[in-house]
Formats: sequence, C-alpha cells, structure tokens
Amino acid sequence: FSCEWVAAHFKFRQPHSDLAYALEAGKGGTRAVLMAVQAHIITYLLFTRDTEHTHLERLCRIGQREQGQALAAALAETLWAAGGGGRAIVCLITTAGTVMPHMGCRADTFPERIRLFEFSKKAAAHKFIFNHINCFKCEGSHGVILFLYSLLFSRTLER
Repeated sequence: FSCEWVAAHFKFRQPHSDLAYALEAGKGGTRAVLMAVQAHIITYLLFTRDTEHTHLERLCRIGQREQGQALAAALAETLWAAGGGGRAIVCLITTAGTVMPHMGCRADTFPERIRLFEFSKKAAAHKFIFNHINCFKCEGSHGVILFLYSLLFSRTLER
C-alpha cells in the first residue's frame, strides 16, 4: 500500500457543524472507498436513525458519538451485503506479536497482525464495530485498509 493508503482513516468533519455528517476525503485511490461508505452514512442518518429532527437537521445536528454510530452502521451494512446477507468478517490489527519472518521479509508487518472476527448476525457485527470504532477512525489506525480487508474476507475470494 502507498503512504496515502496507509495514512487513510475514516475522519468526520467537526461535530455539530453544517458538515458534521461528512467524511474528509483526500485525493487519490482511497476517495472511492470513503465515498461508498459516505453514501451509507447519509442513508443511516436520514432514514434509519430514530430522531425528532427534520431531514436536514438529522445531518447537521450530530455529535461525535452519533458520527461513530453512523460509521459503524455504514461499515456493518456494507460488510453484511458483501457477505451475501449471511455473515460479515471484521479485520482488526492486533498488538505486535512474535512472528518469524520468511526469507526476505520483515517481521511484524501490517498483514501479519490482522485478526479476523466473524459474525453471523448483522446486529452483532454493528455492535462490535461500534465498540472498536477507533480502529477505523483514528489517525494511524489503517482504518480504510482494515475495511478493505474486511470487505474482501466478507465477500470471500471465491466470490
């Protein structure tokens, strides 16, 4: 992955602002992934989330917690759809472990630290993602790459 991909994570605009619902997207390859997730975030905020606000207020009047809930819902929904409606795989990075390097490879590289979590219920996947939302939205978390790996494993390589 390029430096752009390694640095990419799901970052919202300022909470309680006019663009509180919007993800920040730089130029380049990660923009497509971010915009696909952004569509699910807007759908969740407008049509799924239960609130007394009007449609436009549903987007603008959200705080940091609501941003995390919307992101978790968007990621879970996308992974569930990729898994054919029967499962979702969530990839997270574990702490550095002891890995014996192969000839010519470095130890403790990013893919070697990925751990898979499988869910057979969408609600369980959503709750797990929300509980680990910082793994996708914090700087240095490799959040977009983790989501991409999660998509691939949810969809399966055969499909």
